[in-house]
Amino acid sequence: MIADDEPEIHELLSPYLKREGYRVESVFSGQDAITRCYAAPPAAMLLDVMLPERDGFEVCRRVRGAFDFPILFLSARGQESDKVLGLGLGADDYVTKPFSPAEVVARVNAHIRRHQGLAQPFPRSQTDMLPAPKNIKVGGLLIDPAIARVWKRDGSHADLSAGELRLLMFFAQSPGRIYTKKQLYEAAWEEPYLGLSEDNTVMVAVRRLRERVEDAPEDPKYILTVRGLGYRMVAPDGSN
Repeated sequence: MIADDEPEIHELLSPYLKREGYRVESVFSGQDAITRCYAAPPAAMLLDVMLPERDGFEVCRRVRGAFDFPILFLSARGQESDKVLGLGLGADDYVTKPFSPAEVVARVNAHIRRHQGLAQPFPRSQTDMLPAPKNIKVGGLLIDPAIARVWKRDGSHADLSAGELRLLMFFAQSPGRIYTKKQLYEAAWEEPYLGLSEDNTVMVAVRRLRERVEDAPEDPKYILTVRGLGYRMVAPDGSN
């Protein structure tokens, strides 16, 4: 889905996306974007910030609260505060105008591929003949890799996708250690790190992982941001 009130943007991007095999749905207002997503969620959304009726930030907030497909902002507003807001609302990427259509399509392909990898269930069938991996305990969290599940101190649990499990296991094997976005990306996605797009992917993945393991994701106690360096996992009570 392309949600932009400029017909020229649709005309520019649609041929490139169609050549990649995508069916392109064009909408021109924020409210129409929300309505169409609820009617038939797309594989990915390219979203302008300055939309009539509801702006792109409101669309992102509403859509991300209900769906989990990649959202990429396309905007003439390139201020850092806009980018931080867009990514904070759950977008997967933020591309400023003017842009290269080929680059936008490459980012769409990459985010859909990564999203599908993170969303895949843990491949139990491939591990049935192997010894069950040992559980890992970090503070009040108990990670059971054999069934891709993390248990909290209060007895509640969350099931993890394969990508979430790889990321959490990577953190948990060395509590307290600081990892850069590059290290996390290459460990969880097993692909070469290229730069900003991969940074955004890691930020989104960490946010989703916090939603699984933290009691209050907006005030994390286990997976902490280390400003200017990356992330680390800690045990709040000091035990591992």
